[in-house]
Amino acid sequence: MSTRSVCLKAGLLSAPTRTFLIKDAIKCTLTSGRSRSMTTESDATDVKIIDAPFARPEPFAIRKAPTVLATIHSFPTLEPIKFEAYPSTFLHAPLRRDILHRAVIFEGDAHRLGRGKAKWRTEVHGSSKKIRPQKGSGRARLGDKKSPMLRGGGAAHGPKPRDFSTDLPKKMYSMAWRTALSYRYRQNELLVVENTLELEESDAGLVSTIIKKYGWGRSKQRSLFITNEHRPNLEDAMADLDAEARILVKEDVDVKDLLETGRIIIERDALEWFKQEHSSD
Repeated sequence: MSTRSVCLKAGLLSAPTRTFLIKDAIKCTLTSGRSRSMTTESDATDVKIIDAPFARPEPFAIRKAPTVLATIHSFPTLEPIKFEAYPSTFLHAPLRRDILHRAVIFEGDAHRLGRGKAKWRTEVHGSSKKIRPQKGSGRARLGDKKSPMLRGGGAAHGPKPRDFSTDLPKKMYSMAWRTALSYRYRQNELLVVENTLELEESDAGLVSTIIKKYGWGRSKQRSLFITNEHRPNLEDAMADLDAEARILVKEDVDVKDLLETGRIIIERDALEWFKQEHSSD
């Protein structure tokens, strides 16, 4: 009898929901090639089958994403108000210099205008009459006065308007945003303020005093103020303080802006907007 027949009689090929107890040992010797099976036959009546409940595996526990805490301050006193929890993938992402480099190059290429243009000989205004005969003058051959060899003629292989922009996957660009913000957070250079980054009146002296008091000026690298919307009083007061700090609305901020200054002072709603815009992987 074959090995499969013996196993079928013994119940070894039935559903996995049963547990089998075999009194008499069944020894199945598997041989290669065309050799005959030497399996010891066993009587099916000696096998007892006991029903056992099927143990279902427990579902995996849904783990909540880890978070980091950011202190929310008031402006201009910078008194701590409360803590705000943010995903660690947003404010504690690992440093990726290669991703940051690609994002900065991508932004730089997008800002290039590509307006350089020089006229070719067909675009220069003037007559196309041949200046001198082809032969007999003893001088070099020359065409019309629009030739690139003559002063006032067209430019050979001159620049033409073109698009310098390059491509970068959206997910990679979002990763660069999270990497830049995470770097600032770990360096303790990300200051989150309540949505009050505004002055009662445009006072350049007050803004200069605040910058000097907290060390946000040029002596310790400039600072970047990021607002959720336009703050006219603060913008007017900082118009003459560009050497000390700069202010941008959230839509005008790039990855390069997050890296080139010494610190970032950002409104809470603006940071929430960044999280929604650049949270996809």
